[in-house]
Amino acid sequence: MALLQISEPGMSTAPHQHRLAVGIDLGTTNSLVATVRSGLAVVLDDAEGHSLLPSVVRYQADRVDVGYAAKRAQNVDPHNTIVSVKRFMGRGLADIQDAASSPYRFVDAPGMVQIKTVAGTKSPVEVSAEILKVLRARAEASLGGELVGAVITVPAYFDDAQRQATKDAAQLAGLNVLRLLNEPTAAAIAYGLDNASEGVYAVYDLGGGTFDISILKLSKGVFEVLATNGDSALGGDDFDQRVFCWMVEQGRFQPLSANDTRLLLTKARDAKETLTEHLDVRITAVLSTGEMLDATLTQADFNAMTASLVNKTLAPTRKALRDAGLSVEEIKGVVMVGGSTRMPCVRHAVADFFKQTPLTNLDPDKVVALGAAMQADVLAGNRVDDDWLLLDVIPLSLGLETMGGLTEKVIPRNTTIPTARAQDFTTFKDGQTAMSVHVLQGERELAVDCRSLARFELRGIPPMVAGAARIRVTFQVDADGLLSVSAREQSTGIEAAVQVKPSYGLADEEITRMLKDAFTHAKDDMRARALNEQLVDAQGLIAATRAAMAEDGALLSEAETAMIEAAITDLEKRMAGSDHSAIKRGIEALNAATTEFAQRRMDQNVRRAMAGQKLETFG
Repeated sequence: MALLQISEPGMSTAPHQHRLAVGIDLGTTNSLVATVRSGLAVVLDDAEGHSLLPSVVRYQADRVDVGYAAKRAQNVDPHNTIVSVKRFMGRGLADIQDAASSPYRFVDAPGMVQIKTVAGTKSPVEVSAEILKVLRARAEASLGGELVGAVITVPAYFDDAQRQATKDAAQLAGLNVLRLLNEPTAAAIAYGLDNASEGVYAVYDLGGGTFDISILKLSKGVFEVLATNGDSALGGDDFDQRVFCWMVEQGRFQPLSANDTRLLLTKARDAKETLTEHLDVRITAVLSTGEMLDATLTQADFNAMTASLVNKTLAPTRKALRDAGLSVEEIKGVVMVGGSTRMPCVRHAVADFFKQTPLTNLDPDKVVALGAAMQADVLAGNRVDDDWLLLDVIPLSLGLETMGGLTEKVIPRNTTIPTARAQDFTTFKDGQTAMSVHVLQGERELAVDCRSLARFELRGIPPMVAGAARIRVTFQVDADGLLSVSAREQSTGIEAAVQVKPSYGLADEEITRMLKDAFTHAKDDMRARALNEQLVDAQGLIAATRAAMAEDGALLSEAETAMIEAAITDLEKRMAGSDHSAIKRGIEALNAATTEFAQRRMDQNVRRAMAGQKLETFG
């Protein structure tokens, strides 16, 4: 309910003042900025009438060019002209598969790869900030005022490092980030509200550098992501690369210079885009060596050479449907997002898979920015009556490493965010006063097979017997998909926490690989987990038994001592093997051998406690 606003005489309350907020699609190939005007989401054009801003940045000694001016120079100045920088966000040099053939001079700096330019060494965050600065200036010039904030979209499969890098770039560009919004969800907002749609929809998002598939349920303003999957290193750039390789084979070129490589990649992208509307394209190029290319590429040949890339998008699509527990027949519509979905081979493959014609009535290049603008309008407070509920999910499980190198999942994959979950853990050794917390991401049972996100230590735990301390570890994932983890010892209240900012993002295709490995190695993982669990139990039992014998060995006869030692020796031999059932039997045998000893120790402790006490004290 709105309250009547009262102000001092002569002081306007401006109750209907429109706060200036925008949605930004920071894309691999092109970027856009959009806003809501008179209730309608619109993309903002530059002074020349262009809505798309090429995501290209050229550094010169005394200036920085962004967009079309930079794009025109990419063939003549490839070392200083950065293209598709989104692929490097939150990544290390080892994560970049084509680094050797790239025209860039990479620096393997701690945290994130850097690129040497004539203007100095630049990080992907700095390069992205230059793109965002131009979009911000465009928006403020078009809207006639300062922005209160922006919703910036990211691929659903961006991990914490990549999301944090995007936020850092926005901050560097002087933008207040209202929220990071997953690109498929932004597209669903645009389609769901424009078409008044309800039901289950698939959002197929193939951009310049990433692929996402999300299954969303739209119902009365609630956008619930049922499942998400994808490939963080698959996009239109890969289709360009196939054409590039074909061109090199056709021309039988010698090793190419950086300038010639960039020239042919540009020609490859132009050819791909031409084949969207035509059945063939003639490609001509003159290299710096004087070598020439004059060849014709047909749409049929293009489809053949890129068929494996198209099929590569369908495997995550099948997995997302399985995770959502749905069949193809239950999908009401398929939303196509990203400029790469204009390719006829992609549209045909998606139509065949889902057995229906995909929705393409909104421009696939603009739909994400439009949806982000609509969400920004709500978050800025301009449309409080349209406060939609956006229920995104995390793509991979989050958890901790426990004794024995095991993974304990705290938040399962496809959990709706924002979310917070807590779980209690305890100490392994007597008198333990510190605990190392190792945060993991992945689906495997062993910590070594998952991705390490962060480590921190909780110190100051009161010395107690093993298993007595209670440490509550809390995982919190905010609406932007960013994770924080805290550990609190319950009796003293001491606490330690970490904002998870990994040094760099997942390697190419690593999320897809992690999910595939989890499925392929499920049985092996369960056997390995069972083995490690038995090893941890065996180690704890042997340590506790030896400590008890050292303290109260006088309660045992020589024969009893020999029997227990024999059981320990047998258990230690079993621990050297890989049969978890055998180790379990050894644990049971040692427990049986020490049962009488444990009873005597308990009786002795009771007698000690009662010594000197009157009987009525215990009445």
